[in-house]
Amino acid sequence: MDTQELETILREALALSEIYVTVDGTHFNIVAVGDCFDGLSKIKQQQAIYAPLMDRITSGEMHALSIKTFTPAQWQREKIFNMPV
Repeated sequence: MDTQELETILREALALSEIYVTVDGTHFNIVAVGDCFDGLSKIKQQQAIYAPLMDRITSGEMHALSIKTFTPAQWQREKIFNMPV
């Protein structure tokens, strides 16, 4: 699975304004920004990302996943510290 495919899956499943995906082997790092996270606990935000990816996780296609989620307002404050390189 490549980063573009992962971004497409998440954009189709969630109302994301921005998404950044990096990969190192089977370890994926996701930074997702969207109003869909507003009012959700961190656990619910993580679950929102995991749900559309569950079949790839259980198949072993994705081994490890690091997720950071932000609302657009949070992202404006935090992007300098969390922008993938």
